[in-house]
Amino acid sequence: MIYLTSSSSDSGQMSMSVYFKIGTNPQTAQINVNNRVQQALSKLPSEVQSQGVTVEQRASSVLMFVAVTSASDAYDSLYLTNYANINITDALKQLPGVGQAEVLGSQEFAMRVWLDPDKLAQYDLTPAEVASAIRAQNAVVAAGKIGAEPQSDPSPYTYTITTEGRFSSAAQFRNILLRTNPDGSSLRLSDVARVELGKNTYGIQGYVNNKPIAPIAIYLQPGANALDVAREVKSEMATLKKRFPPGLDYEIPYDTTLFIDASVQSVEHTFIEALLLVAVIVFVFLQSWRSTLVAMSVVPISVVGTFAGMYLLDFSINLLSLFGMILAIGIVVDDAIVVIENVERIMQEDEEATPFSAALEAMKEVSGAVIATSFIMTAVFVPVGFMGGLTGQMYQQFAITIAISVAISALVALSFTPAISAIFLQNHQRIRESKLIRAIKKPFVWFNKGFEKVTDLFMAITNFLIHQLWLVVVGLVGVGVLSWMIYAQLPSGLLPTEDQGVALASVTLPAGASVSRTDAYIQELSTRLREEVPGINYVVGIPGFDILSSSANTAKGTVFVTMKPWSQRSVTADQLIGKIMQIGAQIQGGQTMAFNMPPIQGLSPTGGFTGYLQSYGGDSPQQLAAAAGKIMQAANQRPEIGQAFSTLDVNVPVYRATVDTDKVRSLGVDISDLNTTLASTFGSAFVNYFTRSSRNFQVYLQSEDDFRRNPEDISKVYVRGGDGQRIPLSELVTLTRENAPTVLQRYNVYPAAQFAGGPAPGYSSGQAVQAMQEVVAQTLGSDYAMGWSGEAYQQANVGTAATLALSFGVVMMFLILAAQYESWTLPLAVVSAVPFAFIGAILAVQLAGLSTSVYLQVGLLVVVGLAAKNAILIVEFAEQQRKHAGLSVIEAAKVAARQRFRPIVMTSLAFIGGTLPLALASGASAASRQQIGTPVVGGMISITVLATVFVPAAYVLIMRVTLWLSAKLKRRHEGSDADGQRS
Repeated sequence: MIYLTSSSSDSGQMSMSVYFKIGTNPQTAQINVNNRVQQALSKLPSEVQSQGVTVEQRASSVLMFVAVTSASDAYDSLYLTNYANINITDALKQLPGVGQAEVLGSQEFAMRVWLDPDKLAQYDLTPAEVASAIRAQNAVVAAGKIGAEPQSDPSPYTYTITTEGRFSSAAQFRNILLRTNPDGSSLRLSDVARVELGKNTYGIQGYVNNKPIAPIAIYLQPGANALDVAREVKSEMATLKKRFPPGLDYEIPYDTTLFIDASVQSVEHTFIEALLLVAVIVFVFLQSWRSTLVAMSVVPISVVGTFAGMYLLDFSINLLSLFGMILAIGIVVDDAIVVIENVERIMQEDEEATPFSAALEAMKEVSGAVIATSFIMTAVFVPVGFMGGLTGQMYQQFAITIAISVAISALVALSFTPAISAIFLQNHQRIRESKLIRAIKKPFVWFNKGFEKVTDLFMAITNFLIHQLWLVVVGLVGVGVLSWMIYAQLPSGLLPTEDQGVALASVTLPAGASVSRTDAYIQELSTRLREEVPGINYVVGIPGFDILSSSANTAKGTVFVTMKPWSQRSVTADQLIGKIMQIGAQIQGGQTMAFNMPPIQGLSPTGGFTGYLQSYGGDSPQQLAAAAGKIMQAANQRPEIGQAFSTLDVNVPVYRATVDTDKVRSLGVDISDLNTTLASTFGSAFVNYFTRSSRNFQVYLQSEDDFRRNPEDISKVYVRGGDGQRIPLSELVTLTRENAPTVLQRYNVYPAAQFAGGPAPGYSSGQAVQAMQEVVAQTLGSDYAMGWSGEAYQQANVGTAATLALSFGVVMMFLILAAQYESWTLPLAVVSAVPFAFIGAILAVQLAGLSTSVYLQVGLLVVVGLAAKNAILIVEFAEQQRKHAGLSVIEAAKVAARQRFRPIVMTSLAFIGGTLPLALASGASAASRQQIGTPVVGGMISITVLATVFVPAAYVLIMRVTLWLSAKLKRRHEGSDADGQRS
């Protein structure tokens, strides 16, 4: 368990949510929670024990709403809610992956016995006596058996005695006998009460576009696939609809999977765009349709292989794994391009070379580089796959996808690519081209001449740096420091906020407002939204339900606004949120706070941040509210926080009932009867159960509304004294006006005030959470602390996971290179490219106005690996020239830099082309795609422009230092040997 929250409302209901770490078995967690509940059950009031405590596993946010509607006025809200409870919810609960399906407000059938206190007084009865009569006659009795053993004279047959059991209709309750008079007449329940089949609660009502509905909320089970569950729910509803009575229908006005579906489709389009861009760039550089076809042929092989690996690892296709597949296009093509470009270069330099011999020679030169780069890319990504927590789970999906694709592309580049090159490529030096072909290739000639000039410029800068090595050190240090300074100033967040096509709103009316007032406010808000804001599909209003505390509250309401698909509207979710709050402020009598959806479904009910101000000293609600007021006042003065408010309201007008215990005892009044009378007058007193449609429903006693409008109505109700006389309840109970909260909450068992809010424009959620923590630390003492939930909890506890992941990736990369080159210094030349990757990625994020997030950290991992990959191509070739061709360090660096410049630029542009659709994304999940594409594009540009000229110079610097140290150590060793011989 990581934390728990609980909410107790004045309606007599308490809900507790227990949250566990990622990776915890949900079944085991449910069993553990249920065991603790059973231990506490005996300490709970008998009323709670009689109705039971339910333990279930589900996500914290609603997956979708199913609205049962009526095409005409033939069915009222009572019929709709009960039809949904009896015929729909149970079928939905049985679907795999559904954690819960419930009609909001727990609305279901109840036998309502509306007492008339005047008639009770007329017939000398009390509510407690009526409740006792109902319990006696509406009961299940195990009457026994006739002829059951033991028998002194055994009977040949045994017969079970059955009784009427619990009642099933209002008519049976009306005929309950309360008293038989001496004259033979009888008094029945219908003589003193109105009995009807009604609802168990009347505090919550649902609407879709101002039409009454039965709102069925569908929650996910932990670990279930949202798309699969939504598909199953829609299929089941289509089946159930065939049994609907005429005039009954359903709608799905709120479905979070529409965003997931649209996001997956957008990513699929991005995948195709990336593939086409990569193919165009490869064709421009290789200038041969055969070479381009060979290079692109590795993509389907690697993609299919990656999907096979994901299947074996039980991964799902989600946004992160699809992002990984898009980035993998550029990565897997890189290895093939390196091989093909080298084959083409060898055939261009040697007219006698055949594709087969060129392929063999090319593999001798690049095999080491391909293997090294594959190990490096894997070393960067695999370690983060072992990180824990939510961020670790997200890293894992992406990193393992990339690692699998890299491994497969290396195998393909070492086997399939040279083989197909030997078969499919041609030596163009041996082929005579016609005038038409030469004319067609004229643009390529111009391109090559232009590229040669760029190469000459590159070599000029490289030569300058090689002869001014102090600039290399200054450049590396300067870029590293600048990168860190910019990164430290970037706003932080767990995930970017997305336009998911849905906005949530919490409606608040003055404390103590009735549900009818809340209903009227929401109806007007719904009407104006649909009239004034284009692009709205549905407005779902639920007066009486507070989404922030997930509890019933007559002065609260919840509104879900669903927009049309992204292509059919111009209004964004952020603009809609502003419009909702603007219209809400214009409607008198209440206020509206609107929120975006959370970036991960199930993480929290709303977007923004949610936290709890905990009191370690056990403060009273009033003391806690005073502390929360100080926090709100200080928080709303911080520029990082756009809005911050507490849901704790201790100024709700209430009446406290004080029982004169001494007088009750002196008059012989039974305390239990007094409590039943009080509850059945002003509240719904639970009696027992009745049976309908093979289900058990509750029976409630309550006075007619005329007798519970004012506190003075207590004088119209009576209890029975010890002498048999009726005593007015007002003689024994005093009602005192005071203020008290309607909902009490706890966080990790401590009394807590819930906070909700969001960052100000230009600031991230991470900055808002940090500001709230600073406010609490500065405003209150050590007896208070801020506990976070949902996204804010993950953000506050993510720690240094990203820094560790990047650091560990760089260390692993260094160790692998050290093992391959058998040198502790040479890998530093490769690592020198990493700071240039950082500066480009971070500058791009800053210029785009983005914040740091898990996606940015993923992008940094990618550019680190690619920076090392490009650097290896130069260092590997330089070492070959130095060792095998006998060139000096400087000459080897220059030759390697010139030879590798074209393939490095080609692979870099191919990768940029593959990633550009992510950076320029629009529509569903655009923010996520931009956050992952922008740093990669920026990083690759800086790698191509800066790292490519600095790496050869860094290689020269490191090799000179290495050779100098080796020579010095050798002289020292020879000197010591000579001293030994003389001695």
